[in-house]
Amino acid sequence: MIIESMELQHYRNYEKLQIGFDPGTNIFYGDNAQGKTNVLEAAYLCCTAKSHRGARDRDIIQFDQEESHIKLQIKKDGVPYRIDMHLKKNKTKGIAINGLPIRKASELFGIANVVFFSPEDLNIIKNGPAERRRFIDLELCQVNKLYVHALVNYNKIVIQRNKLLKELFFHPEYEGTLDVWDEQLVNYGVQVMRERRQFIDQLNTIIGEIHGNLTGQKEQLVLRYEPNVEPKEFAAALKRSREADKKQKTTLTGPHRDDMSFFVNQIDIRKFGSQGQQRSAALSLKLSEIELVKQLIHDYPILLLDDVLSELDSSRQNHLLNSINHIQTMITCTGLDDFVEHRFQIDKIFKVIDGTVHQEN
Repeated sequence: MIIESMELQHYRNYEKLQIGFDPGTNIFYGDNAQGKTNVLEAAYLCCTAKSHRGARDRDIIQFDQEESHIKLQIKKDGVPYRIDMHLKKNKTKGIAINGLPIRKASELFGIANVVFFSPEDLNIIKNGPAERRRFIDLELCQVNKLYVHALVNYNKIVIQRNKLLKELFFHPEYEGTLDVWDEQLVNYGVQVMRERRQFIDQLNTIIGEIHGNLTGQKEQLVLRYEPNVEPKEFAAALKRSREADKKQKTTLTGPHRDDMSFFVNQIDIRKFGSQGQQRSAALSLKLSEIELVKQLIHDYPILLLDDVLSELDSSRQNHLLNSINHIQTMITCTGLDDFVEHRFQIDKIFKVIDGTVHQEN
């Protein structure tokens, strides 16, 4: 699958942009704060309905405008698709596929699969569990519609349950309704945990070889799923924690508190790993994500690399670049020196200056 072209209107610092991409490697270079990342963000947002930055729609729209528009032309298995997305400051975003509006953003998943890799991802191991859950959710939502359904419903129920826990202080007579929410929470939560465990098991079949090649076979990397509670114990755990939930006015048990650990040679590198080990493991994780998508959908995803090369040493740079030469890739960087030095194949070069994009080849 490839993105053939993109059009932006009133998107961040772009008043208007129309650009065509090469099926191979597309380089966007220029000084910082010129708009390079915004191009990648728009592509990711139009494919997943979410900003990789976690930004709200209203913060993406140009300051003096009420709406922003993104249009992507995509080709998948030789079939063209057009995705239109309207971001609105005070309303839910509108999305259309081939001119037909969709009711749920989840209907967008699966048309185009994208993997976003930014310097922040190199810290996924040493940061908090929310970062690792976000990684799992973002990838699973692109390839597993059953997971999307379970996760969306689970999150809605957590919000409603937390709201009820706050109201119990003023209306203790409502406590009986917690049983209804708990039953649904367990139903969807068990589905979420089951799919997460399977996802990490699938990554483990891939990541060992990738990490071994990256480290010269010196390190063995294994991922471990760390559920906050085991599925078969979820219902009982909710009952046990009810009094604590009421005191803290929040749901303390469930997959919204899951985590994932990284063991190199049987050592938990979240706690005891060097920065180099953590970065190598993060790189292996992203490369495994690419390979897993290929196995699941029988096609490579589109890769978005946002200024990652400047954060990697030459060995890790070479390993990354050698792994992606058969994937449509969009790369941002401040200069072309790294690519010239490593003799990397460049298919299109764009220079970005203050919200304008100029093709140079």
